[in-house]
Amino acid sequence: MKVVAFNGSPRKDGNTSMLVNYVFEELAKEGIETELVNITGEKLRGCTACMKCFERKDKKCIFDDDSVNKWIAKMEEADGIILASPTYFTDVTAEMKALLDRAGFVSKANDDMFARKTGAAVVAVRRAGSIHVYDTLNHFFGINEMIVPGSSYWNVGVGLAKGDVAGDEEGIQTMRNLGSNMAWLMKKIYG
Repeated sequence: MKVVAFNGSPRKDGNTSMLVNYVFEELAKEGIETELVNITGEKLRGCTACMKCFERKDKKCIFDDDSVNKWIAKMEEADGIILASPTYFTDVTAEMKALLDRAGFVSKANDDMFARKTGAAVVAVRRAGSIHVYDTLNHFFGINEMIVPGSSYWNVGVGLAKGDVAGDEEGIQTMRNLGSNMAWLMKKIYG
């Protein structure tokens, strides 16, 4: 089994990726392979609602000048998907939004190709606004007919400067519980 995580933070090794790694540690204990993909660093275009993915039905967005199609393929291959974003003005980063919209349209156009995969949101926040980010990520899972494990609290870690989330004990425990619950659920479904 494999889980691929998409980090929407421009800080590759910042708080968001640290939180994902706490989840990964628990998945690794259960023998689940993991991969972290940083989606920032290149210019991503948003969805234009051109509907070509519905015409072509080839599991790709018509725009092929960035990495989104490669990431959609990784989503299709994985059993579990983690979407991780810092909180930017109470929402996901622009890069994450581009991935959500384009991958979501492609999935719907291709018979809900992400249906029954396991999905989990991970959110980094300085202070407030994280619940909207959490909702945005979970809406992607819901509309794509995915299965979402819970944790001991919302999947949020608090920190501003790089590494600050390491001091959020409750956030770390929430991520560890998420990883444990995700592994349990995946083994029940795909094991």
